[in-house]
Amino acid sequence: MQKILTFLFLSVCVPILAQSTTRKLVWEESFNGKKLNDKVWNFETGDGCPNLCGWGNNERQNYTATNHQLSKGKLIITAAKENNTYTSTRITTAGKKEFLYGRIETRAKLPVGAGIWPAFWMLGSNIKTVGWPKCGEIDILEYIGKDPHKIFTSLHTQDSHGNTINTKKTTIENIEDDFHTYAIDWTQDKIEFFVDNTSVYVFEPEVKNDNTWPYNQPFYFVINLAIGGNFGGPEVNDAIFPQQFIVDYIKVYQ
Repeated sequence: MQKILTFLFLSVCVPILAQSTTRKLVWEESFNGKKLNDKVWNFETGDGCPNLCGWGNNERQNYTATNHQLSKGKLIITAAKENNTYTSTRITTAGKKEFLYGRIETRAKLPVGAGIWPAFWMLGSNIKTVGWPKCGEIDILEYIGKDPHKIFTSLHTQDSHGNTINTKKTTIENIEDDFHTYAIDWTQDKIEFFVDNTSVYVFEPEVKNDNTWPYNQPFYFVINLAIGGNFGGPEVNDAIFPQQFIVDYIKVYQ
């Protein structure tokens, strides 16, 4: 009986283990330098005007290239209110680091308070030619301070007209208190979302075309800390500032 059980374990479990270890780390951002690497990161500054005022969501912040720092191997984005103006930072890897498929993971600590809206997300590399939401969007981590202890994982496509239809809100008590990992496992068939290695949502449309599945092309990263807006607001508690969105690392396995 022992030999039979051992055979069954090896025949069933070994292929699974082998599959899970075939991916290799192909890119990592550890934020170990004194400043962001301009060969990897772009700053998006201002309020989005004139093309996308409020960055399309009636957000209230003005993005700068100075509301962040690298410290002890971490990216720290600070949202502040200065002279009646909300300031923050938004960075992307567009045109520099773009990926198709794989396990994509970040480790981060969230800011808190009504009006706060941190996010770690991805946009399709063809956004300048086909526009949004045709290009597709993958929201690996979104959090809004007005709705504490909840993590949002979402996708936007042309089929959903950009609306937040393909989404999951997961309650995790005290998620704000420490660092946690947020990840996706992205293949040609599906995108599965994880928080601390626990699966929280799977997107796997039966019909895959340009409108339902724009996820067959490279995507780039966006990290930002928004204030207010259609999702994060409209109310903003000014007493909470400054607030920090801290990112420890980004890893891509393929």
